[in-house]
Amino acid sequence: MLPWLLCLILLAAVIALWVKTRLLQRAFDEIAEGLAERLEEDTNTLLSLSTRDPHARRLASELNRQLRQLRAKRRRYQNGDRELKEAVTNISHDLRTPLTAIRGYLDLLEREDLSPAARRYLELIGDRAEAMTRLTEELFRYSVIQSAEGLTPEPTDLRAAVEEAVAGFYAALTGRGIQPVITLPETPVVRNLDRAALARVLGNILNNALKYSAGDLEIVLTEDGEARFTNTAPGLDEVAVGRLFDRFFTVEAAHGSTGLGLAIARTLTEQMGGSTGAEYSGGKITVWAKFPP
Repeated sequence: MLPWLLCLILLAAVIALWVKTRLLQRAFDEIAEGLAERLEEDTNTLLSLSTRDPHARRLASELNRQLRQLRAKRRRYQNGDRELKEAVTNISHDLRTPLTAIRGYLDLLEREDLSPAARRYLELIGDRAEAMTRLTEELFRYSVIQSAEGLTPEPTDLRAAVEEAVAGFYAALTGRGIQPVITLPETPVVRNLDRAALARVLGNILNNALKYSAGDLEIVLTEDGEARFTNTAPGLDEVAVGRLFDRFFTVEAAHGSTGLGLAIARTLTEQMGGSTGAEYSGGKITVWAKFPP
């Protein structure tokens, strides 16, 4: 009788342990799924468990405390980021009025009878005012792009967009002695993109080629939606190329550059679901933008 009783007790203990283990496994699964969901979504709900196990509930309580702190920090970051973008937008917008006035007075001064020294100084002031105007405009556009609610995607032919972008820059390219070599697919490469944003991306990349090219430019568009712009760039090196997409980064070879062109291109490309980058090899730089199907 005693052996059977011991077996029953042991069986009951095993069953109880199995049930306890299953309940803990379900509790941990609930914690893992709930935590992943709350980290991905902006929600105020906290973790809840179906089990009454004190250890699992203590773990869930601690995670809920961490989630509250994380949400508070995220909210402060979002509010600060939004306020910063609004401040940059307002400041860059407010700078336009005095800069316009300065350029107007400079135009009036150019009509006056000035000494050679005064005219030279006037030219220097004009150059600095023009550079500041470009920086203000780019800063304003960048802040607007960063705070934009969204783009308007529609079926867009990348091949046609590249052709239009090159046509728009053709006079500037040939003026620098650059004859672009273009390779395009025979069939359209259609993607769901915002046409104005795509034109801005391609234009900024072409403008980058104008700054750094030693007289050559090869443009290749592949059927998988990758546009590559390659040119010899003696004024760059691997380190500089790695920073081309950083905001406000410029090199001496890019006189008058604001350092925002490629940063804007990257932001718009990513907003449209694409990616951008730059490579440097054998004295040549390749800037690419890829838009997957």
